[in-house]
Amino acid sequence: MPLRLRELPLANQKVLVRVDFNVPLNPDGSIRDDTRIREALPTLRAICDAGGIPVVLSHLGRPRGQRKAEYSLAPVARHLATLLDCTVHFAPDCLGEPAQRSIADARPGEVVLLENLRFHPGEEANDPAFAEQLAHGCQVYVNDAFGAAHRAHASVVAITRYVRWKGMGLLMERELSALQRLLQRPEHPYVALIGGAKVSDKLEVLQALLQRCDVLLLGGGLAFTFLKARGFAVGDSIVEEELIPAAERLIEQAQQEGKQLLLPLDACIATTLSPEAVPTTVALAAGIPQGWKGGDIGPETIALFTEHLQRARTIFWNGPLGVYELPPFQQGTRAMAQAVAEATRCGAFSLVGGGDSIAALRQAGLAEAVSHLSTGGGAALEFLAGRKLPGLEALNYTGQS
Repeated sequence: MPLRLRELPLANQKVLVRVDFNVPLNPDGSIRDDTRIREALPTLRAICDAGGIPVVLSHLGRPRGQRKAEYSLAPVARHLATLLDCTVHFAPDCLGEPAQRSIADARPGEVVLLENLRFHPGEEANDPAFAEQLAHGCQVYVNDAFGAAHRAHASVVAITRYVRWKGMGLLMERELSALQRLLQRPEHPYVALIGGAKVSDKLEVLQALLQRCDVLLLGGGLAFTFLKARGFAVGDSIVEEELIPAAERLIEQAQQEGKQLLLPLDACIATTLSPEAVPTTVALAAGIPQGWKGGDIGPETIALFTEHLQRARTIFWNGPLGVYELPPFQQGTRAMAQAVAEATRCGAFSLVGGGDSIAALRQAGLAEAVSHLSTGGGAALEFLAGRKLPGLEALNYTGQS
């Protein structure tokens, strides 16, 4: 287990802190959702309170090793200063003299934010030379970016070889504690609600979930591959033909292990999935006609899934139940947000991951009504699938720097 923040020597140290400030921006450069920034505040404040100076590292977007103004962390620096109510020194580069000057100028009670790591190709290449420069001679490193823990990037993995002390931040600790509860001590009935577009993105986690959960509810685009595997006509809905055999095996696995793998009973369909679509509801037993596509779960499915969520004592939800970004197909995902929140109010432990699932909770004003919101959708899925996360493995690195 990596060292916790309180176990690290923070006083009088410039502390490297890897965070996930990959926040959505509006066209004018303002921050559309600052959740990821706010989640990092407890760690930054704790370092300042202990007498350390946080030197914050983050990526934003996918500039692919090139300096692009639209991916600058400058707006984040301004917003962070407001949230922390302190001076935030923004370095216009994460390497070299600009970064070194900002780090040298910072005083106790202040924070340094370095420019986007991904402006340099060495970040995503996990380049040791880049990582050594990025360390800037600092001796303490804190990883608080659970959302990047599944990436073998320089600021996540290679950098740990060039510091003396390394550990996890408060957000990382909370994430791991919540996920370990799903892995090691889930209270039953344990219901997993999985949506999203593709089976290929979630095949391993579906296999892992079947070993632990009692009921697996499938919706979103990935459900159509399973429906086709069961022999249902799905029209022009999204299907990963090459994964139909894998879907068949999962269905058989559920039957053999006495688990319930439940697919939608009905769907809201349209000839085109667009903001102007006027969907109609069909029973999936009758099939979806050619030329029509499934865009959301229907009312019978909402009722069935809600019934199982209401009985649950442990809930894991990842992925929307329909094409959630389009208003005509939001009803199913919103209904699940309400059902998960209500189950939590009645005593269930609920962990929700994935941007659209969390957005649905926020739009409904229910973000505080679940037990834990995971900031790392992809990392959470890989963790639950049993994969080792490079960012966590690196914190246990004991080699010589």
